[in-house]
Amino acid sequence: MEFLHWSCHDVALWIESIGFPQYKACFMENFITGRKLIHVSCTSLPRLGITDFQHMQAISAQLAGLLGVWEPRWGRSVADPPHDELTGFLRKKSRSGQRTDSLTLQQFLTNSCR
Repeated sequence: MEFLHWSCHDVALWIESIGFPQYKACFMENFITGRKLIHVSCTSLPRLGITDFQHMQAISAQLAGLLGVWEPRWGRSVADPPHDELTGFLRKKSRSGQRTDSLTLQQFLTNSCR
């Protein structure tokens, strides 16, 4: 989960490496760090300045692969959790603070089982 430590510049290099160098500035100008990537999806990309639908789909798919998470199943039962444990962990890690910085996946999983 090295991406959690990426700076805006690192994210811009990643977006370039997946074939979208024209969007480097969109991520830099919006201060998208590795921690903020968990909040980037097809619905937020237009607010960053990315409006080409095929590019939005491709970037979202690459993000899901990088993060190891997938979009929620909209047909899921309301009794199911809204997301998997990894997504919950990444959402927690997207925040800042000393406690969040030191949180590990194992600690998160242990605490969420209580």
